[in-house]
Amino acid sequence: MQLAISLAMKHKKHEQVVIAWLGSWLAEERSSGDSQSPAVVVDIRSLAGALEQELTIHRRLLGGSTPCTPTIGMVRELTRNVDPQEYDPQHVSIGPYHRKRSPNVWRYNDKLASLDAILSAATPPAKTVEAYLGELAADEARARSYYANTFDDMTSGDFLRMLLLDACYVLHWFGNVVGVSQNRAPAPNGHVQGGYQHQHQHQHQHQAGSDNKQEVLAVLRDVFYLVENQIPYFILDKVHKLTFSGGTSSVVPLSDTIAENLSKYILQKQQYTMARITPRAEPGNLLHLVHMHFLKPTSTVSSVTSSPTGQQPVGRWRTAMDYYISGVNLKSRPVGAGSTEARCILDVTLDSGSGTLVVPRLRIDAETGRILRNLVALEQHNPGVGSHVTAYCVFMSQMACTASDVDLLSRTGVIVHLLANDGEVAAFFSDLCKGVLFDPDDADHNYLRAMCQVLDNLYRSRPRRCMALLYHKYSANPWLVVGVMAASIGLISTLVQTLYTALSYYYQGPQ
Repeated sequence: MQLAISLAMKHKKHEQVVIAWLGSWLAEERSSGDSQSPAVVVDIRSLAGALEQELTIHRRLLGGSTPCTPTIGMVRELTRNVDPQEYDPQHVSIGPYHRKRSPNVWRYNDKLASLDAILSAATPPAKTVEAYLGELAADEARARSYYANTFDDMTSGDFLRMLLLDACYVLHWFGNVVGVSQNRAPAPNGHVQGGYQHQHQHQHQHQAGSDNKQEVLAVLRDVFYLVENQIPYFILDKVHKLTFSGGTSSVVPLSDTIAENLSKYILQKQQYTMARITPRAEPGNLLHLVHMHFLKPTSTVSSVTSSPTGQQPVGRWRTAMDYYISGVNLKSRPVGAGSTEARCILDVTLDSGSGTLVVPRLRIDAETGRILRNLVALEQHNPGVGSHVTAYCVFMSQMACTASDVDLLSRTGVIVHLLANDGEVAAFFSDLCKGVLFDPDDADHNYLRAMCQVLDNLYRSRPRRCMALLYHKYSANPWLVVGVMAASIGLISTLVQTLYTALSYYYQGPQ
C-alpha cells in the first residue's frame, strides 16, 4: 500500500516537473518573440529606405513631369503570346525596349554611319556631336516620360546616346536630310558638309529611295509599324531642326517629309488609307503618326427606318455567311481619293433600307497583320487616341473567321489576299484580336455599334431570312426559277378563279 502511494506521489511530482518545464518554455518563446519585434521594425525601415531611394531616382529621371500621351509601352503578354514575331524588330531596333532584348538587330555601325551622314549634311555653322547631345540632354526627362518604363538601369549617357543614334538612323532613311545642302568645304567638325551623298553613295544606300527594295521594306516595317520600337517624335524633329538651324526656309519641314514617305511606301501603296491630314497636335511617335491617318468615320448607317434604342445591346456579331444567308448584301468599295471611294479601310457603312453592307477593300499580305496588331496595341495602351482600329479589327475578325467566309468576301471583292489559301486568311482573322480588351456595347469606343445593332435586327428578321433562303436556293438554276414563277402564277390564277366563283355564287344565288 505504501509502495503504491509512493509511486503515485512520484508520478505526480514528474507531472509537476513537466508542467513547469512547459511553462518556462512557453515563457521563453513569448520573450523571444517580443525580443524579435524590434528586428522587424528595422527590416521595415530598411525596406522603406530602399523604396525612398528608388522613388528619388524615379522623380529625378522624370524631372517631375507627368507621362506623355501616347506613351510607348510593352505589349501585354496575353496578346504578345499569340504571335510574338509581330511585335519584335527583325532588321533594326529603335528605342530602349529592344536594345538588350534584340541585340542582334541593334545595327550600331549603321547608326554610326547615319550620325556621320547627318553631321555631313548639316548647314553652317558646323554642328558637333557635343552640340547634339547637349540639346538632347535638356529634354532627357521629357523623353523618358514618353515611355511606360523609366529604364532606371540606363544611365543618362546611355539614354542620350541611344536617342541620338536612333534619331539619326531614322532621319537618314526617311528625313531626306542627305544632300539637302550644297557641297561645301570641310568644316571645323571634320566633316564635309552636304557632301556625304556624293562621297558615300556607293558605300551606303540608307535612304527610302534605295535600290535594295527588300531592305527598304524591312526598315519601314521596323521603324513605322512596331509599337515598342519607337522613340519620341519630338526628338526626331529636334535633331532635324538642329541640323538645318543655319539653313534657309527652303528646307522642307520634317513633318511633310515623313508624311510623304509614309503615304508613298505604306498607306497609299497598301491602300489602307488615302486621307490627307494636318495633325492638330504633334504625334507622339511614328506609329502614332500612322494611326492619325486612320480617321474615325462620322457615320456608318444610312436609311435607318427603325433606329435601335440606345440601350439595345449589340449582341453576337455574325459571320459573313450568316449575314449573307439572312439577306444582307455584301459589297466592296475601293479605297481612293474619289467621291465614290472610301477614305480608308475603316469606312464600313450599311444601307439598312436595301440591306447592303459596304466594306472597303482590304489587301492582305504578310505585313497586314503586323501593322493592324500594333495599331491595336497602341490603342490598348493609350485609350485617349481612340479605339476605332480595334473596333474595325474585332468586326472583321468576326466576319471572316472561317474559310467559307473568306471565300465569300473574296468573291464579293471585300478581301484581296496574297496568302496561300482562304483557310490561312481565316486563321489570321481569328487570332487578330485574341487578348484584346474591347466592349462592343460602349458607344464611345465602338464606332460600329449602331451599324451592328441594325445588322442584328436584319439577321433576326424572319421574313427577310425566308425570302433570302428561297432566293439563294433557287436563283442558281434558272429553270427552277421559271418553274417557281409558273407555279406561282398558276396558284394565283386558281385562287382568283375560286374567289370569283364564290363571289358570283354569293351575289347571284343558286339558280
